[in-house]
Amino acid sequence: MQNHLLSALTFVPVLGMFAILFIPRDKSYVIKVVAAVTTGIQLWLAVQMYIAFDTTTSAMQFVEHYAWIPAFNIEYFMGIDGLSAPMVLLTALLSFICIFASWNIEKAVKGYFALFLLLDAGMMGVFVSIDFFLFYIFWEVVLLPMYFLIGIWGGPRREYASIKFFLYTLFGSVLILLAMLALYFYNDPHTFNMLTLMETTYDYNFQKWVFLALFIGFAIKVPIFPFHTWLPDAHVEAPTAVSVILAGVLLKMGIYGILRINFPVLPDATLWFAVPLGVLGVINIIYGALCALAQTDLKKLVAYSSISHMGFCLLGMAALTSAGMNGAVLQMFNHGTISAMLFLLVGVIYDRAHIRDVNGFGGLAVRMPIYGGMVALAFFAGLGLPGFSGFISEALTLIGGFGAEHSSSTFRWLTGLAVMGIVLNAAYFLWAYQKIFLGKLNEKWAGLSEINGRELFTIVPLAIITIILGFYPMPILGMMSETMNGIIEMVKSGAITALQ
Repeated sequence: MQNHLLSALTFVPVLGMFAILFIPRDKSYVIKVVAAVTTGIQLWLAVQMYIAFDTTTSAMQFVEHYAWIPAFNIEYFMGIDGLSAPMVLLTALLSFICIFASWNIEKAVKGYFALFLLLDAGMMGVFVSIDFFLFYIFWEVVLLPMYFLIGIWGGPRREYASIKFFLYTLFGSVLILLAMLALYFYNDPHTFNMLTLMETTYDYNFQKWVFLALFIGFAIKVPIFPFHTWLPDAHVEAPTAVSVILAGVLLKMGIYGILRINFPVLPDATLWFAVPLGVLGVINIIYGALCALAQTDLKKLVAYSSISHMGFCLLGMAALTSAGMNGAVLQMFNHGTISAMLFLLVGVIYDRAHIRDVNGFGGLAVRMPIYGGMVALAFFAGLGLPGFSGFISEALTLIGGFGAEHSSSTFRWLTGLAVMGIVLNAAYFLWAYQKIFLGKLNEKWAGLSEINGRELFTIVPLAIITIILGFYPMPILGMMSETMNGIIEMVKSGAITALQ
């Protein structure tokens, strides 16, 4: 089974999608069960991958390598390492949870779950592809179902949000395509094999132009300021489960692309762009937090908090230290679980009250104590309180930033500014909690029902993971250290060329 594990992880959702297409549209319960079983099988395969994963090597594992289009040297090449393995596990976990978070979908059930499984397959394919052409196909596959999931099942401004998301992402995809073709034709013989691309020495100016094209393409997905404006609209209008996937997985695809391709393939340009990347990270941290502090829509507040938290990944990456790089990838995983909790909890109250205005509630902890407790846990995890996983990853990125060997004085200033983001994070989360849950109960909401068993089923596993990794992060951190240290060495090996 291990010989084809990655193909199974990627294409099991496709089989589930085709199964759903043959189910009569009035059999909505059967459709939902098929989707749940499909993602359950995928999660079980991801757990098998986690158990069998070798943490002592940075080499690709579970490799599948076949000729696909030999005339153009395009290969079906899949493999995972310490960078991609945590993302594979996160994608499978959140996809499974989101099926249950979508259980109350009643509009065009067949189309919704078929598109969701296609989205699942596309995301998984991005994280396991080692051929750039294959990577790009899966990258584009993600765009189509996300467009329709927002545009059909979203809120009142769903068409605007979905078109804006599509145009931004398509623009980034065009730049990635141009950069991919440039790398392909630079090599002789021409190849899309990422491992071969990493071994090639490129002209310094060529590296800078290709790096910028790839960076902008991936930055839109993160999103990095100033390419962020599509995200709040998409989050606010998207259904709850789609918001979970958007924050939990899609944003991480941008960071993953930079670490998978920009850093090891273009090491000289990476070192050249390290300080601007750190600056952009700090802008994301501060700007995202200030925007979150200004929101009264709870979902938009959480959306802007994601922009802020992604900034810690950028700062840790830019530092090019072991602590910073490992902290960045750990932050990708931890933010995936924490943001998923936050959006699921926003969905719980919206399903009951049909509003998300922070100022429109008050005293809900009296009426919904279990729900209030879960929100408190998620908010404390989001603001980086010690004892939760977010603290560990953010602390590592700050340690890495302060210990940067290149441009050390600049990075110390940047890291000092980034710490202010933690204070702002605490401000908007605590302010929102006070407005919604504390004080006298607003009698308008006296009839709201407590969080139910299905909703707890989607949230409690994420809460448990957040707490466990807050005290002992090694189950995830141990997977990535060898790979991240290897990427650091690849980048630093280009230092002499970059300084010429």
